[in-house]
Amino acid sequence: MLTAEMQAIITTHSCGFVATIDADGRPAVSPKATFVVIDDCTIACGNIRSPGTARNLRANAGCEVCFLDPLARKAVRVRASGSVVQRAAAAPDLVSQFEQAWAYYLPHMTGFFVFDIANAELVLSPAYDYGHTQDELMASNKAKMAAL
Repeated sequence: MLTAEMQAIITTHSCGFVATIDADGRPAVSPKATFVVIDDCTIACGNIRSPGTARNLRANAGCEVCFLDPLARKAVRVRASGSVVQRAAAAPDLVSQFEQAWAYYLPHMTGFFVFDIANAELVLSPAYDYGHTQDELMASNKAKMAAL
């Protein structure tokens, strides 16, 4: 489901915005910055100070996660079923993924959020519709960021 391009965006721009539904039925969006790609149908992130996300996923596993490459103006949006895995109950291969990618933060993770992907899509800026290339957009956006 996750193409190589999607996986590259998630790995390079690992901050994903997790959208869950709270107890009142309202959307709740929370940024998470410790994502790993487990396989082409599964992503995960560390649970670091995320009681609201954990509570929401325990009550309603349905969620979406969005990753943005601000330079290329591309995004990956996944619809998933999320679960909360306590650190003590985590499979060794899951912990190993985080040891490799996020060793510094691993001691702060009380567990993990695992997202089983039902649908994934690559979302492109309308700028591509008007003939702009990725190289052009990246150069333009790098210049804008450098000016900051």
